[in-house]
Amino acid sequence: MTQPNKLTPEMLVPRLGDYLVNSGHIGIEDLQKALAYQQEKIAHGESALIGQTLIELNLVTKEILDQAVTEQIIQLRSALQATNRNLERRVQERTAELQGALERLSELSELKANFVSNISHELRTPLTHIKGYLELIASESLGTITEEQEHALQVSQRSTSRLEGLIEDLIMVSVTSRGELTLKQEAVDIRRIAHLTVKSVMEKAEERDVSVHAVLDKKMPKVQADSQKLVWVLGQLLDNGIKFTPAGGRVVLRVEHESDELITISVTDTGIGIPADRIDELFQPFHQLDSAATRHYGGTGLGLLLVREIVEAHGSMLDIKSIEGRGTTIKFPLLAAKKK
Repeated sequence: MTQPNKLTPEMLVPRLGDYLVNSGHIGIEDLQKALAYQQEKIAHGESALIGQTLIELNLVTKEILDQAVTEQIIQLRSALQATNRNLERRVQERTAELQGALERLSELSELKANFVSNISHELRTPLTHIKGYLELIASESLGTITEEQEHALQVSQRSTSRLEGLIEDLIMVSVTSRGELTLKQEAVDIRRIAHLTVKSVMEKAEERDVSVHAVLDKKMPKVQADSQKLVWVLGQLLDNGIKFTPAGGRVVLRVEHESDELITISVTDTGIGIPADRIDELFQPFHQLDSAATRHYGGTGLGLLLVREIVEAHGSMLDIKSIEGRGTTIKFPLLAAKKK
């Protein structure tokens, strides 16, 4: 059985024999002789380093061997230091490149946010004019209209309302992307808000033959929230549920009094569902899971992103559970308002 070598400086030096040949201390024939002798010793189960073998064969002195080992260790250390310096330089260069890329990305993100904000505000003015004149015409303040014209006006008014909603979404995206989302938290009657929100989406649900209703605990404390933004969140979740639920399906807004301090809000639909490995994609701006979905279902892909931003601003978190082809449940908790 081969005995383990005792740790010696020679073990730290690779290709010592070649170094001794190149430095003129031994010839190639001497090295070959030493290597053959070394193999014989190894075959007999003895440990043998090339330096020790050369000394045993009187081909080099111990002083020459020690000097050669020392020289090589010094060279290896110098090479290691040079490599480390080069590596540090490359790391610094790469870090600087990444920092520059992050700065450019930040600039582009800010530019995008400013562009979205500016263009959204610019769209508001002409849209306000359009809405105003449509209302004047529809009310016959500018003259009588036919039944066909009234129908066309109703379609136009619905379209302007949808466009107005999209513009408001874009403005909110630009606000949240700059970290400027603010909340006006107060004690909110969640039962009232839930019923009003369900009522606001009822027309759309009926058009799609989808049933929508609210299920609420009878005894419900008020919640601590920004009422305006909470209405928007619930409306968006219900709208999404209706949008992705086929005819004959249902959407349920459920508000449960979990404890004295916690109220859980959830929206469940019987829609197309979401693949589990693609749920994170729901929160990418201007993105839908399937490009065809945008054409078939409509939307900008901003809704859930904004819902998450608003919910997290309330100190809460969205929980999404979905089964593809069977439906989705999105829920989040809110704190009960403190009693005065």
